[in-house]
Amino acid sequence: MSPTENTTDALLTARGLRKSFGDNEVLRGIDLTLHRGEVVVLIGPSGSGKTTVLRALNGLETPDAGTIVVAGGPDLDFAPSAKPSPREQKRKRLALRDRSAMVFQHHNLFPHLTVLENVIEGPWRVQGRPKAEVVAEALVLLDRVGLSDKADARPHQLSGGQQQRVGIVRALALKPDLLLFDEPTSALDPELVGEVLLVIKELADENWTMAVVTHELSFAREAADHVLFMDGGVVVEQGPPAELFRAPKHERTQRFLTRILRPLDGA
Repeated sequence: MSPTENTTDALLTARGLRKSFGDNEVLRGIDLTLHRGEVVVLIGPSGSGKTTVLRALNGLETPDAGTIVVAGGPDLDFAPSAKPSPREQKRKRLALRDRSAMVFQHHNLFPHLTVLENVIEGPWRVQGRPKAEVVAEALVLLDRVGLSDKADARPHQLSGGQQQRVGIVRALALKPDLLLFDEPTSALDPELVGEVLLVIKELADENWTMAVVTHELSFAREAADHVLFMDGGVVVEQGPPAELFRAPKHERTQRFLTRILRPLDGA
C-alpha cells in the first residue's frame, strides 16, 4: 500500500514533537503521520531520536511540546503553556497506551512468569478481559509464531529469537490499533534475526499499522510503505523506500545510506 496525502484514513498524527533530557534536545519538532494499514520505518544513526519518537507515541515519554491525535480518541496537546497536572499527564499517556503496543529491543519479559502468563498479563490483568478468553487467544497467537509447545516454559529457557517472538505475541494479545517495534532484532544473534523479521513481515502483509525502528535496511526496502530518515532529532528526509534508497536527496541521507547499504548490496 502506498502512503497517501489524504489524512482521512490517518490513525495517528503527530506534529511538532519536542523532547529534551536536561540540556540534550533529543526531538526538535517531529511530524509523523501513520495511516491505517501502513508500515512506517524509522532509520538513522544511533542517538538520532528514533526510539524517543516511539516512546512518545506509546505514552512512555511525555513530549515537552507538540500534539498527538489518534483517530477516535482525544487530541493530546503537550504545549508547555498548558502546564498539565500529573493526573492530566497520566491521562494523556494512558490514552496513547490504550491504542498501541510496543515490542522492545531486549524483550522485557517477566522472568518469573511462563510464556503463557507473560502473554495474558496485559489483556487479563490490565484490560480486565475474561481469563479463559485471553488464554484461548494467547494459545492461538503462540501457535502462529511456532511457539505453542513453549507455553509453559520460562523466558530463560528460550532463545533470543523465541523470546522476541513472545514479545510480539504479547503485543498482539492487547489487540492494539498500532504496533511499535523498537529495534526488535538488534539484540539478537545474526542467525536469529530472520525468524523475527519474518513474523513482522507477515504482520505487514496482514495490514497491521506499524512503526518500526530498525537498522535492517533490507527489511525496510521490502516491508515499508514509507521510510523516515532521522538525524539530530529531526526528520531529514522521507519517502517510499524505493525512492529514498535509490535516490536520496539530502547529503546526510546519502552519506548514511552509502555507509550502510554498500555492504548489503555487495553481499
